[in-house]
Amino acid sequence: MGVQISDERQLKALTGLSQAHVNHLLPVFSEVYTERQQQKYAEGVAAGSRTRKPGGGAKGKLPTMFDKLLFVLYYYKTYPTFDVLATQFALVRSKAHENLHKLSPVLHQTLVRCEMMPPREFKTPDELKSALKGADRLIIDATERAYRRSQDEAKQREHYSGKKKSIH
Repeated sequence: MGVQISDERQLKALTGLSQAHVNHLLPVFSEVYTERQQQKYAEGVAAGSRTRKPGGGAKGKLPTMFDKLLFVLYYYKTYPTFDVLATQFALVRSKAHENLHKLSPVLHQTLVRCEMMPPREFKTPDELKSALKGADRLIIDATERAYRRSQDEAKQREHYSGKKKSIH
């Protein structure tokens, strides 16, 4: 059963994406998911632990690729608890957790392939500059975190920021 989408407005409210964007992501998501399943199957065959061919066994409560994509997009748009997520998609809580952790890397890889995922790390300043082409302003949001001090004096000096006391 799961979440029933009646119109584009509801789809956008539940996932943050229009039907056109979902239609763009769906084939890539499906491709990434299939590649991961084939890789898992090949590893199972190589290890000798695989008993079924791909596609065998129970179908689960998220039978279609659209259901799987909707499930993970819904989670990241609304951030419900696993109890709520399970109820919305007619799952048990443990399966909601399991499905989310299985489908999240698929969504991430999909967004990377579609070039919709911003780069998170840069090895050189030139890489950062090329990623910022066309941007006229850069805003950095950073929070200083408390650091557990080592008892070794040399290591303490290495991490000393110059502050006299911490703010609580």
